[in-house]
Amino acid sequence: MNEYKKILKFARPHQKYIYGSLFFNLMYSLFQIASLGTILPVLGMLFGTIKREQFVSAPVYSGDLVDLFSYLKKYSNYYIQTLVDDYGTLNVLAWLCVITAFMFLLRNLFRYLGSYLLINYRVGVTKDLRGAMYRKVLALPVSFFTESRKGDMMSRMSNDVGEVEGNILGSLVDLINAPFMLISTLISLFWLSSELTLFSLLVLPVMGTMIALIGKSLKKDSHEAQNEMGTIFSIVDETLKSSKVIKIFSAEKIMDNRFMGSMQKWINSSIRLGRKKELASPISEFLGSVTFLIIAWYGGKQIIVDQSIAPEDFLVFLGMFFQILPPVKSLSSSISNVQKGEASLHRVLEILDADVKIEEVAEPVSISTLENHIEFKDIGFYYDKSNLILKNFSLTIPKGKTVALVGQSGSGKTTIANLLARFYDVSEGQILIDDTDIKHLKISEYRKLLGMVTQESVLFNDTVYNNILMGKPEATRDEVIAAAKIANADLFISQLPNGYDTNIGDDGGKLSGGQKQRVSIARAVLKNPPIMILDEATSALDTESEKFVQDALEKMMENRTSLVIAHRLSTIQKADWIVVMEKGDIVEQGSHQDLMAKRGTYHKLVELQNFD
Repeated sequence: MNEYKKILKFARPHQKYIYGSLFFNLMYSLFQIASLGTILPVLGMLFGTIKREQFVSAPVYSGDLVDLFSYLKKYSNYYIQTLVDDYGTLNVLAWLCVITAFMFLLRNLFRYLGSYLLINYRVGVTKDLRGAMYRKVLALPVSFFTESRKGDMMSRMSNDVGEVEGNILGSLVDLINAPFMLISTLISLFWLSSELTLFSLLVLPVMGTMIALIGKSLKKDSHEAQNEMGTIFSIVDETLKSSKVIKIFSAEKIMDNRFMGSMQKWINSSIRLGRKKELASPISEFLGSVTFLIIAWYGGKQIIVDQSIAPEDFLVFLGMFFQILPPVKSLSSSISNVQKGEASLHRVLEILDADVKIEEVAEPVSISTLENHIEFKDIGFYYDKSNLILKNFSLTIPKGKTVALVGQSGSGKTTIANLLARFYDVSEGQILIDDTDIKHLKISEYRKLLGMVTQESVLFNDTVYNNILMGKPEATRDEVIAAAKIANADLFISQLPNGYDTNIGDDGGKLSGGQKQRVSIARAVLKNPPIMILDEATSALDTESEKFVQDALEKMMENRTSLVIAHRLSTIQKADWIVVMEKGDIVEQGSHQDLMAKRGTYHKLVELQNFD
C-alpha cells in the first residue's frame, strides 16, 4: 500500500482530470438508470402485462424508502399510460425509442469524456514519473552506478515505467468506470427485483476470488520477466561499447550464448505470465455464463411458480445483468493488471527511493572561491573494513600551486580526486577548503569551483560547440572559441565539415583521442574554475597528441590550484609538489629535483619509464 501512496503523489498535479472523469462517469451512471425507465413500461404494454384498468389514479408514495423503487415503477407506468391515452401507443413508443436513443447517446458521450480525461491524467503522471527518475539519476552519487548495471537502469526507465503506465495507470480507467457502471446497474436491478438481484450477487464473488488468485501469481512472474529484461539491456549495452574487443577475440559466440541464455529466461517467464494472463478472461467468462444460467433458472421459477416478477421485468433484468458482467470482468482484469504492474512499480520506486549518500547538511555554508588552501586531514576511505583504499592520508595544496600524485595502479590516486570532487565521502578524517569541511559546503556551489579532465574524454552526441558550452552555458560564441584556442583545439575544429557546429557522434566517436581530449580541456577552460583536477589526462594519447594536450594543460593550469594524477612522469616535472603513493600511503613527497636526489621510489619509477 505504501508503494501506491508514493506513486499517488505524482497524481496530485493532475487531479483535475480525475475529478472531471468522476463527474462524467456519474452522469453516465445516471443516464443508464434513466434509459431503463423509458423503455420498461412500453415492454409491459407490448407483453400485455400492463392493462389500462390498472391506472385509475396516480399511485401515492408512502414515504418509506423500501417502497421507493416500487412507487417509481408504478408512477412511470401510470404516466406512460396517460400519454398512450392522449397520443396512441405507436406514437408514444416511437417517441420513447427516440428519447432512449438520445439517452444512450448522452450516456456513451459521458463515458467517452470520462475516459478521455483519464488519458490526460495517465500521460501526465507518466511524464512526471520519468522526469523524476531522470532527475534522481542525475542526483545519485557516482558509487551508485559502479554497483548497478546501466542496462538495468535503462530497462527501468523504459520498460518498467511503460508497465506502470499500461498496467496501473491504464487500469485506472476501468477502476474508476467499472464501479460507477456496477452501482448504476445494481440500482437498476434492485429496481426490477430486489430478491432476484440478491440471489444473483451470491454467485458473483466466486469469479472475483478466482481472478484474484491468478493475479497474485501474475505479480511473481512479472517481476522475474522485468528483472531478466534488465539483464538483456545490460548485455546489449556492453556489446555496443565493446564491439572491437568482441571481434578481435572472436567472442561473438560467447556473447551470443550470454544473450540467448538471458533471452530464454525472459521467454520462459513471459510465457508463464502470458498463459496466466490469458487464463483470467476464459475463467471469468465461464463463471459469468454459469451465473447467468443459474439466474435464468431462478427467474423462470419466479415467473412460472411464484409469479412474483413480470416477464418484461425479467427480460430487462437479464439484459441489465449482461451489462453487469463487462464491468465485473474489466474490474477483475484491472486488478490483475495492477498486481502485474506492482513488480515494475517496485523496480521504479527502488530508483526513486535510492539513498543519495552524498547529502547536504541542513544549513550548508555558501562558497564562491578558494581563498587559501585545500587540506586533506588524516583521511581514510574504504568500501568495507576489509577493503581499505586510503589510511591516514594528509596533504595541503596551497592556492595557485600544482600538486601531482604518482604511484602504481591501485595506490589510491584516483580515489583522492574522487573524494576531492565529493563523488564519495571520506570514511575517516576531513577534506577542508579554507578550513571548512567540504561536507558542510553547499554542493552545487562547491562543484562550481571544480574543473575535471579525465583519462577517458566524456563527450556527448552533440555539436563541438555545445559540448564546450556545457562548461559555461551562458558563454558567448567568442568565449567558446577563445577557450578552444587555449586548449589547442581551434585549428582542428575549424577544419571539421561544419566547424564548431559539427556533430561529433556518440561519445565523440568522430574525433581522434587527442581531439576529444582537447575538446574536454576547452570545456574545462571555459568554466574557468579555481580548482582543477587532472586524472591521467594524457596517458591514453600518442606522443604527438600528448604534446598538444600537455601544452594546453599547462596553459590551463597557470595561476590555478591543480591536483594532477599522472602515469607518465615526464608530464609532471614542472609540478610544485609531487606526492608518491603506495597502497594508500604517502611514501615520498617533494619537488622533482628533491625526489630524484633522494634516489628512492620516485627515482626508480622515473628510471623505469626512461628505460621503457
